[in-house]
Amino acid sequence: MTSVSALNHIHRAGLFGNYEKKDKENLLKVSEVKNLLIVQIVQYKNSTISFETIDIDSLNLKNDPLNVVSNSDTRILWNGPKNWLLVSTKKDLLKNIYEVFKETDFAVTDLSHSRAVIEIEGKEVKEVLKKGCPFNFNILEKNNSINSTYNGIAFTVDMIDDHPNKIRLFALRSFGESFYHSITDSSLEFGFQAI
Repeated sequence: MTSVSALNHIHRAGLFGNYEKKDKENLLKVSEVKNLLIVQIVQYKNSTISFETIDIDSLNLKNDPLNVVSNSDTRILWNGPKNWLLVSTKKDLLKNIYEVFKETDFAVTDLSHSRAVIEIEGKEVKEVLKKGCPFNFNILEKNNSINSTYNGIAFTVDMIDDHPNKIRLFALRSFGESFYHSITDSSLEFGFQAI
């Protein structure tokens, strides 16, 4: 069975918005990220297991608000108290996750096909986010993540890098097209290249 990406019908490569007379390097870059493993991990309240000792892809879970632990393939976003979102390019990691996180202590849910993922890169990324979200993006740094709303759509922000600014945005697949239109409409002022 072939999976169809959440933005398959609307994401098209090209230049959009205020891109004329601008160097391509100064334009925002907008792309859809596909084929990611996305898993929500929640520790039950009555669990007594220490989650700090659990190792997934050489990463340990942290209970630090807004923080992300990462390596070149996997990122673990703090999603709430004892609640994490694991995002990885290693699809085969799922089997290991089910082995490590026992169902008596953790709820593990594969969300891979239920999310639309948009990646934006460029110096105006935070300005795009400020247009539709009440969070103070001036304080967002590399390896931070937040959950909020963008023009009424619930989403997660993962700040991958800050030189240049590079973020991943996660929204429910069912809101993917509306979310994509909101993000790209906010990007038109700066000009963007869809990749």
